[in-house]
Amino acid sequence: MATDSADPAIDLTVTENIKSLLESYRRMQMPMGQYITFILVPALAFFFVTIAAPFFLTGQPLVVRVPIPLLGLLAFASAVFYPKILVSQRRRQLDNQFHLMVTHMTVLAITKIDRMEVFRSLAQEEEYGELAKEMGRVVELVDTWNQSLDDACRRRAQEVPSDTVADFFERLAYTISAGQSLREYLLTEQESIIQEYSTVYESTLNNLDVMKDLYLSMVLSMTFALVFAVVLPVLTGTDPTMTVSAVIVMYIFIQSGFYMALRSLSPYDPRWYHPPEKPSQAEPRIRASFWTGVALSLLVTFVTYGGLLGILPIRISMLIPFFGTPMPLPLYAVIPVTPLLIPGIVLYRQEKLVKARDDEFPSFIRALGTTESVKQSTSSDVLRTLREKDFGPLTENIDDLYKRLNMRIEPAEAWRYFTADCRSYLIQTFSEMYLIGREMGGDPQILGELIGENMSEVNRLRQQRSQAATTLIGLLYGITAAATFAFFIGLEVVRILSNMNINIGNAGGFAGQLINTEMYNIPLIEFLLVVVIMFSAMLSALMIRTVDGGHKINTYLHFVAMSWIAALTAILTRVVVSTFLAV
Repeated sequence: MATDSADPAIDLTVTENIKSLLESYRRMQMPMGQYITFILVPALAFFFVTIAAPFFLTGQPLVVRVPIPLLGLLAFASAVFYPKILVSQRRRQLDNQFHLMVTHMTVLAITKIDRMEVFRSLAQEEEYGELAKEMGRVVELVDTWNQSLDDACRRRAQEVPSDTVADFFERLAYTISAGQSLREYLLTEQESIIQEYSTVYESTLNNLDVMKDLYLSMVLSMTFALVFAVVLPVLTGTDPTMTVSAVIVMYIFIQSGFYMALRSLSPYDPRWYHPPEKPSQAEPRIRASFWTGVALSLLVTFVTYGGLLGILPIRISMLIPFFGTPMPLPLYAVIPVTPLLIPGIVLYRQEKLVKARDDEFPSFIRALGTTESVKQSTSSDVLRTLREKDFGPLTENIDDLYKRLNMRIEPAEAWRYFTADCRSYLIQTFSEMYLIGREMGGDPQILGELIGENMSEVNRLRQQRSQAATTLIGLLYGITAAATFAFFIGLEVVRILSNMNINIGNAGGFAGQLINTEMYNIPLIEFLLVVVIMFSAMLSALMIRTVDGGHKINTYLHFVAMSWIAALTAILTRVVVSTFLAV
């Protein structure tokens, strides 16, 4: 009975997935017939060829023949689901910029320009990507095909893959056909759009929390598996190198999969703004720190391995004598990457400044808009007094903005230098909105309140994201230390057993069969463990950067820190085990 009642639900799910797949084929820019003819049919033919190929390779080992059909299956599955992947990517691109685009649209609508000019202006904003293209399609339907704006919005609502954008177009079409102005509609929609954006953002952070718990469980399981792979061959007599290598490959594969999952789940919220034509004062410092760190890392690498290979007369152990001679193997991996701390620390400090500017900007833009509206004066006159207020790290940038405006530099150019110096993506986006709104005659008080409210909400969500990233940092640092301890305590137990002088002849045949250490290549296994902890540190640092949403170079800081934690844990484990379990 239970099975019968569950079958309709299963059938419904399968039917929905098939309909969704067919719908993605319909939404492709390439006609469905061409895609089937030139992509699907060749992929299917290749799949059949790979199925038949193993029968003609009977002389080859099974490990060579089995992956061939799997390769064909992968190619065919990729061809089948590629349109759905494209639609999913397009949906995500539409959703990522939607709240900013609606805010920009509201700013333009406040200026009381023609509503079609609002769509034309947004269609020219390349930073909105797919949303700008959608606005361009609406404009094309109105200008080229002589459709009304509400009909054009309805048509695009049926075509866009994003439910959020489709609902927005539907409501906009209904509002326009009912005679309500675009300005009134967008002002009333702001709260609901911000609320919807917050809900989606927070649900994404909740999904990241679930992924963190799942990641912890999987990594701990793989850690135990790797420890067993190191220790169990003592009893089973199997080749430990092959066993450890197989588990390490699986370990790396699982970690890479979780990194890709975190990358796909993390909300799109860029923090940095990099205008190539207007470098800020911090740009030379960042560039110098990066190249200094890379150059020193290469130099230390050459000294470390040059001495080890006999190319140089000195060894790194001579320069760092307190680690002993010979130097522990993990240090040969972490010492060369240590200079990467330099760009990591510099970027960490710069990122703190960017975050502080983001926190202060809503207060600044509200004060600017309100004061301009009350005094009926220009931005330059208002900034004369505002620059004396304390806006934290943003104060210096406000002062520079006032000086540029006071020097009769074109306002648009002065604001662009302001955003370039701030290096914040949100400040650049909202400053441009405010500037455009003021140039087109918008009410500065409404503009300031609108932009300030939106950015305050984004900052609140970023604070939650920062808390999630902090939790992840603690989790990954703890996993790094715990996993390294488990790896090397197993290795040290095997090392001690290998060094035991057991008189197998006197102990009898059973003792000889009980302990099998002759197949162990301890240095090679230790090298493999060092490789896996370095790879784990790298992926963990990338995970932190992905969840945090910061600068890419900020990854170096966590990578070096976790590498040193792993190396010191490995060394300490060896010392402790050798002390208490020495035979």
